[in-house]
Amino acid sequence: MKQWLMLAGLALPFWGMAQSVDQQDLEKIRSGFVKDNYTVGMQNALSANPITKLAWSRENEGTTDHYFTYKVDVSGITNQKSSGRCWLFTSLNVFRPMAMQHFSTKAFEFSQNYLYFWDLFEKSNLFLNNVVATADRGFDDEKVRWYFSSPVDDGGQWINFVNLANKYGMVPREAMEETYSSENTAWMTKLLKRKLREQALELRDLKNADKSDNVIDSRKVEMLGVIYRMLALNLGEPPVEFQYRYQDKDGQLAEAKTFTPQSFMKEVLGDIQLSDYVMLMNDPTRPFWKHYEVENYRNVQEGENWHYVNLPNEVIKQFCIESIKNNEAMYASCDVGKQLRRDFGVLDVDNFDYEAVYDVPFTMNKAQRIQTKESGSSHGMALIAVEVDQNERPVKWQFENSWGAEAGEKGYLTFTDEWFNEYMFRIVVNKKFISQKVLDIYGEKSEMLPPWDPMF
Repeated sequence: MKQWLMLAGLALPFWGMAQSVDQQDLEKIRSGFVKDNYTVGMQNALSANPITKLAWSRENEGTTDHYFTYKVDVSGITNQKSSGRCWLFTSLNVFRPMAMQHFSTKAFEFSQNYLYFWDLFEKSNLFLNNVVATADRGFDDEKVRWYFSSPVDDGGQWINFVNLANKYGMVPREAMEETYSSENTAWMTKLLKRKLREQALELRDLKNADKSDNVIDSRKVEMLGVIYRMLALNLGEPPVEFQYRYQDKDGQLAEAKTFTPQSFMKEVLGDIQLSDYVMLMNDPTRPFWKHYEVENYRNVQEGENWHYVNLPNEVIKQFCIESIKNNEAMYASCDVGKQLRRDFGVLDVDNFDYEAVYDVPFTMNKAQRIQTKESGSSHGMALIAVEVDQNERPVKWQFENSWGAEAGEKGYLTFTDEWFNEYMFRIVVNKKFISQKVLDIYGEKSEMLPPWDPMF
């Protein structure tokens, strides 16, 4: 039975104690489930069919096409296979049109495997450094728990790519091809985590035994040698120097040229600096027009943390339109699983009507979905196209995805402007398309946020 509190002559349930569901509650709940004809029919349907099949809105079918007013010149679709490297594919795909234009080729692809190798290697170093820095804390400490929860993983975002490319450069796919382990990463990362946790325990013991920094650093380098070996066996060893030649659009074979990864990146990007790109976010749980930074959210020890300017969607969209008009793709990140009709390649808030199926309202707004972890960024893709009305207001947009050409509309996903409002989170735009007001905010000291915040 419920406990009751007498207050001002009123009998109120005392919620300070956890309440069980008693027979009276159950009877009320059972009586509320009325088996009318609709309910019986829907119960039969739901018990024998996928929910999404029943919730698909027939009225919405065919309302979104794949034609656009403005579109970046892109060609070819990449495929991350069974890996969580979407952020890396997306970042490299932003610069792929530039490489095709520079070399005058019909097709080009950067090596994702090359930077993936260095991402896992650098994350391993950062993890071991963090372990040493917190060795005096117990395993119940919030930061210690966070570090050990996932020493390395496939995940990342734009600044991770920037940190890697600035240090290690970029190479064409031919210089370091994909392997089975780069396309199927689960077992490799699982064993890397196991080894890193084992190494971390030893480093904690050395630190707590008051061993010198030189002793600890020397042992850590030996440990990283083990990690390098594991990565090289799975992914191959990254090139220090390589030769590259290609066939241009006219079928002419270019003369082979020797590059380092750094010189190849310079060859493709020219005067473009990765620091020219600014991350913008739409997080309605926090004040807009502010510069934020995520504590220790990076992959390279000496690299930058994840940082961004939080802005209203309507402001972000104007910068995106300018970038697309000028034939420049953008890194973008969203909650791709929400309202996705994968076979049609369409994301629309009206694709699935779950309220009609259950006769139950779903009322959370974007901020509430973030706070309760119902929604958050789950996938990165290149933003490449926009359809506008006669007043240059956006109607729909398009992603270049990295799930292969068979997924979606020949590898692309089209999404409505309403979907943008609800499920788009991050965009990276060249600063030349961003207002001075936003650039000034980007230059201000950032407010630090914890990495376990629901938004991240």
